[in-house]
Amino acid sequence: MSVSERYRTAWEGFWGATSGAPGEAIWDSDPVLTDDPCLELLAPHADATLPVVDVGCGNGTRTRWLAGRFPRAVGVDLSRTAVDLARRADPKGLAVYEQLDVVDAAAVESLRERLGGDGNVHMRGVIHQCDPQDRAPVAAAVAHLTGTRGRALVVELTRAAAESLHHLTQTPAGPPPKLRRVLQHDLRPADAPDGEVPRLLRASGLQILAEGETTLAMTEHHPDGRRIDLPGHWFLAGRA
Repeated sequence: MSVSERYRTAWEGFWGATSGAPGEAIWDSDPVLTDDPCLELLAPHADATLPVVDVGCGNGTRTRWLAGRFPRAVGVDLSRTAVDLARRADPKGLAVYEQLDVVDAAAVESLRERLGGDGNVHMRGVIHQCDPQDRAPVAAAVAHLTGTRGRALVVELTRAAAESLHHLTQTPAGPPPKLRRVLQHDLRPADAPDGEVPRLLRASGLQILAEGETTLAMTEHHPDGRRIDLPGHWFLAGRA
């Protein structure tokens, strides 16, 4: 099983039109300024001797942040172009980056073997924009990578974020440039209904150990200059 060709093409098109400059993508904000509190939630609950996998790493901004907190960080992304950008942005080799379709169970198992077994997982903003048929396999991949010892931090936009984005498209000037790029490439932010993410995680065999609301700061701004902050929800999951 693999993702649809539409979805793969959409992401290759988006990253292919990106230079890789920090902040060029609407979600590529500095972790210290954005969901840094969420990322900090993982460390106290995770086995720090295990590697961490950043699922949907994009150009690797958060993968490099995680590399300073775990002995080994691996960023994986569906887009080969995104992986190339991540590698170029990391000349010191702080992390490893691989192209991976997390809907492909065999490919996920191969990654798990290369990691040497259980690992921790960070996943920010992946399920909420996946095609509906791919969301359960993505959750299953997270569960498989964590195994029995790992922990997963999953951060997703809520439906309230979808409403905020819709309002931005209705301004007289239309959507701001970075949001326009997302929409032009047929990407669908905040498309998953509230409640689906925890249901999928539980169905994959994981328990929700903790959860809470958060705000995901974007690198784009409202017409009046205010930074766009989108409502989200975080879940710390694992097998008790």
